[in-house]
Amino acid sequence: MTRDFPEQIPNWIAGRQVPAAAGQWGAKLSPHHGRRISEFASSTADDVATAVAAAKEAQADWAAIPAVKRGNILLDVALALRANAELVACIVAAETGKSPKEALGETIGAVQQGLFMAGEGMRLYGRTTTSAVANKHAMTVRCPIGVAGLIIAANTPIANVAWKVFPALICGNTAILKAPEDAPATAWIFGKIAAEAGLPRGVLNVVQGFGPEAGGALVAHPDVAVISFTGSTAVGRRIAGVAGDRLARLSLELGGKNAFVVCEDADLDKAVEWAVLSAFSNAGQRCAAGSRLIVFDAVYDEFRAKLIARTAKLNVGATDSDDCGPVINGRQLSNMLAAVGRAKAAGATVLCGGDRFTDEERAAGFYMQPTIVEGLAADAEMSICELFGPIAALYRVPGYAEAIALANSSPYGLTAAIHTRDFDRAMRFVAAMDTGVVTVNGGTYGSEPHMPFGGSKQSGNGSREPGTEALDVYSSLKDVYLLVSPHA
Repeated sequence: MTRDFPEQIPNWIAGRQVPAAAGQWGAKLSPHHGRRISEFASSTADDVATAVAAAKEAQADWAAIPAVKRGNILLDVALALRANAELVACIVAAETGKSPKEALGETIGAVQQGLFMAGEGMRLYGRTTTSAVANKHAMTVRCPIGVAGLIIAANTPIANVAWKVFPALICGNTAILKAPEDAPATAWIFGKIAAEAGLPRGVLNVVQGFGPEAGGALVAHPDVAVISFTGSTAVGRRIAGVAGDRLARLSLELGGKNAFVVCEDADLDKAVEWAVLSAFSNAGQRCAAGSRLIVFDAVYDEFRAKLIARTAKLNVGATDSDDCGPVINGRQLSNMLAAVGRAKAAGATVLCGGDRFTDEERAAGFYMQPTIVEGLAADAEMSICELFGPIAALYRVPGYAEAIALANSSPYGLTAAIHTRDFDRAMRFVAAMDTGVVTVNGGTYGSEPHMPFGGSKQSGNGSREPGTEALDVYSSLKDVYLLVSPHA
């Protein structure tokens, strides 16, 4: 295979590629075969401080560029990303284990996010309004916040980069992107593309490293005015405590335990296809994965049989002919296997899967069998804890009221889906679900660049990214009052 990224992946600071100051490196293993494919700079607080200083120095000049021109520069970055989409997709596939086709689709989605946000340079709207005072005019204008700290997950790495970098920069902030240790080269290649496309030095800095050392230092740095984090709820809580202590602005997009409801009047074949996609695509590594399948009693047995049969036909591997790939690392795989073991010990039944693949081609990688579990209590560990892998649980309910109660019983509130032919029931479901996203007759995932994404309860702190709502994360509103003299 042609190497599309360096064996040692450095930081990007002030437009230059630099190793960690301490000279330490971390290992990135392939999810497909478990062997090391690269090393990344193991940055510490010193490296973060250098990156923050570079971003702070560049911020005033970047903010002084008119927003329309900032948009033109980011348009060049987005177009350069599109021109390099095949290369980026190869890197994403190598680091995540997903198929080249899926990696390319993710990359094109990142391009679309860039194109959309570049256009917002022409639409950084404030508003004009009236005043109760004669000869007084009132308006608001959007202002950058300063230096943004962006911390992303590795499940959809190039999409996650685009979700945060483009809206942060269009608002006039400069940024430090903390790369996920499981996808260091993806963040590195984006930094390279942005630099070569003409993004000024210091506007985007990419810091490699582990979460506690590099990410923790970024969150705690007093010159980082806004922090955006995508990842687990447990880590999000710790970030919220540190950021809250110094009153930094914070956007948290956290976990999900999303309900997929199948009613007695659903098109069962269609529902099964969407259930399989929601639960198992991207190896279940979506915060929006449909991991709780709640089915009306009247169709439960038929749906169950169709679901098991369809799941058994899934091809698991890293090629374009496969339906899903490995999970991102060995730690994640071990956690899933342990969770399935505890569920079985508590009386749950594994209907299919439940173990890692042990054949010669996949045994060395991090391949989890697509797994369906039945017989879990609503408050069982697997019912309430996000596993972030290809594991789904089946629940039988008498009808609509019980389905709603079970769906909303989760500590998370990210996404939900319902399959029904009843329009009235569908709209009641939309109103009843305590989630940030609801889909009718589709999957639990499928966010688009121009739409806000986020959840309630333990799925986040109420912020929304991307969409134009992301501008509220990365900019502040300034009131402006103009008093004029009628006699002048």
